[in-house]
Amino acid sequence: MNEPKKPRTNLSLQSLFYTFLFSLHLATSALARPSDGVIISQADYQGLDAFKHELTDPRGVLRSWNGTGLGACSGEWYGIKCVNGKVISISLPWRGLGGSLTEKIGQLTSLRRLSLHDNFITGPIPSAIGFLPDLRGLYLFNNRFSGSIPPSIGNCVNLQALDLSNNSLIGSIPSSIANSTRLYRLNLGFNNLSGQILTSVFLSQSIVFLFLPNNSLSGSIPDKVATPSSLKEVSLANNQLNGSVPTAIGSLHQIETLDFSGNSLTGDLPSSLSNLSSLVVLNLDRNQIEAQIPQTIDSLKNLSILSLKGNRLYDGIPNSIGKVPTLTRLDLSENNLNGSIPISLVNLTNLVSFNVSYNNLSGQVPVLLAQKFNSSSFRGNIQLCGYTPSLPCPALSPSPVPSPLSSPPSLPSHTNNKRLSTRDLILIITGSALGLLLLLFCILMCCLIRKRSSNSVSPKSKQAAAASGRGEKPGPAPETESGGGDLGGKLVHFDGPLAFTADDLLCATAEIMGKSSYGTVYKATLEDGTQVAVKRLREKITKGQKEFETEVGALGKIRHENLLALRAYYLGPKGEKLLVFDYMPRGSLSAFLHARTPETSIDWPTRMNIAKGTARGLAYLHDSASSIHGNLTSTNILLDDSLSPKIADFGLPRLMSATANSAALAAVAALGYRAPELSKHKKVNTKSDVYSLGVVILELLTGKSPADSVANNGVDLPNWVASIVKEEWTNEVFDTELMREADGDLTGDELLNTLKLALHCVDPAPASRPEARDVLRQLEEIRPEGGGGGAGEASTSNV
Repeated sequence: MNEPKKPRTNLSLQSLFYTFLFSLHLATSALARPSDGVIISQADYQGLDAFKHELTDPRGVLRSWNGTGLGACSGEWYGIKCVNGKVISISLPWRGLGGSLTEKIGQLTSLRRLSLHDNFITGPIPSAIGFLPDLRGLYLFNNRFSGSIPPSIGNCVNLQALDLSNNSLIGSIPSSIANSTRLYRLNLGFNNLSGQILTSVFLSQSIVFLFLPNNSLSGSIPDKVATPSSLKEVSLANNQLNGSVPTAIGSLHQIETLDFSGNSLTGDLPSSLSNLSSLVVLNLDRNQIEAQIPQTIDSLKNLSILSLKGNRLYDGIPNSIGKVPTLTRLDLSENNLNGSIPISLVNLTNLVSFNVSYNNLSGQVPVLLAQKFNSSSFRGNIQLCGYTPSLPCPALSPSPVPSPLSSPPSLPSHTNNKRLSTRDLILIITGSALGLLLLLFCILMCCLIRKRSSNSVSPKSKQAAAASGRGEKPGPAPETESGGGDLGGKLVHFDGPLAFTADDLLCATAEIMGKSSYGTVYKATLEDGTQVAVKRLREKITKGQKEFETEVGALGKIRHENLLALRAYYLGPKGEKLLVFDYMPRGSLSAFLHARTPETSIDWPTRMNIAKGTARGLAYLHDSASSIHGNLTSTNILLDDSLSPKIADFGLPRLMSATANSAALAAVAALGYRAPELSKHKKVNTKSDVYSLGVVILELLTGKSPADSVANNGVDLPNWVASIVKEEWTNEVFDTELMREADGDLTGDELLNTLKLALHCVDPAPASRPEARDVLRQLEEIRPEGGGGGAGEASTSNV
């Protein structure tokens, strides 16, 4: 017998009932089901909602965080990432956010990354951070957090990177901070923290980067370190630390950077420092260390920067320093060092910065050092001589100041050390007297020739000189020639205010300013006091005379406010070739950035104006002059009295042989400015110039020398910047001076947008790089003339 069928309506009602129960269950655990089926938990939604309401959002970045929670875990909520409906990452750097951070952040129990750096968030760091057991990265740097660091942060046992730098935090460093056995990066710099440095931090076997600079930490540096220790970089600069440099530091076998500058350290320099074979930077500036420089310093085979300025070091400079070929910067100034400067220091061919000023040194400065570095490197040593023409060494016979065409005199070589006889002495004295008479005769003849030639200057030269004296601008007929009197040769003038003869140039007082693979640059002072820069090209590396004159004639017609004008050239009777330029008293951009005192700061508007001026000059060179630079570095970007940049050495490859240009490219590679494709093709173009421009802009942003970056770890500046930005440690890219200046979000946007542009310029693929004119346009959009930035909202998504 068949059972009766149940009504269909009952089945439908039953289905509806169970559907309702299931929906009710979902409502208690989730608020939304996004299109991809991922549901955000109720606790996480409430935590994010409270997070949003405690912040101020002037740019409307959090508009996508709607009131229903829809899309929170499907990528629709800006800066949020989820896994299985749980928030694992909040990333909102450089967003202009204000307000405070809610304690309900502790409800996001699966959170692994919290990145809110470079905003304006105030108030304390929530103690509820301790309820995030999976937290691995906490990036709150460059905000306005106050109060103390919550001890509960020690509950985040999986924490790997903690960066709270550049806030207004006070109090001591909680001991619980070292609870995590995975913590490899700790940065608490630029706060107002006090108390002592935790020994437990130095005993950690996981910490690699330890940065605690610019606080008020006191006491001594712990004399205990982990064995083995993973520390590679330690900065305790600008605190109130006392005591001595601990002997245990010598156990940090992987350490690459030690910066204890700006403290009150005393005592000796431990001999254990010689064990640090991986050390690249040792900075003990501005302490009270009273010791000798260790003779074992040559064991530091990777040392690039040694800075001991402003201590109480005594005795002499050890010869062993000259056996550290990797040194690029050596600063021993403002100490009590005595004796002479060791001749071994001339072996430091990579040295770009050298300073022994304000000591008690005596004797003659080694000639090569005197030629390579200016007088500021040696001043303040009253018994030191030979580093400037105005301070010749009294024990030596006077010699004429070298002019651009003069060659160093040949000295007789002695094959033995026998004591000189009376007869030898008489011959030497007689020879010296005859030499002096010959010198006086040469000077007299030079003056007679100058006088004779001044009476035979061409009418065009006289007209130009008269116009210059009246303050008039010479007419457009630019080129004038003079035969140079009895000295021979050919001098060709281009347009400009300078009017001088070949004799004036050859008899000028000259001082070496620098050397390059193309030749030597002198500051020449003419008889009337006019100063010019003269580049003497190395012999046998230039093109033939006819081709040379054609090319140099074209270069002499290029005029732009951001290009260093070629004013004249001289061809000597024996093949000498001189190029004459305007003299720039402020020197190079490289010296301006890297050879200044710590008290001298360079603000962002100045750096940006230099970047724009450089881009403007390069764009003109490419588009209007149809020329390639091929060798752009910060050393050949010169600054005038108003700090306006002028690109020098443009077009020089057109004057040189292929061999000379290959050598120049190799030099640019060593300095860190060469585009990667040139290692194979060796043919410069506009895109390789733009790469060099990008490196210069990175140099302005970071304050770092590209040459130092290459010398320190073999990683060039663009790759170093890219790696730091990738890890969202962006504040460590920018020069600390700029970070202190970036109080407003406008400046922060300008810095970030300029960084993005610079990284675009140094793209490994040449086709992806912009043209110089596009770089200029974008720089002018980022910071228009006469005002702040206008680039709008910055973004880190593509950096």
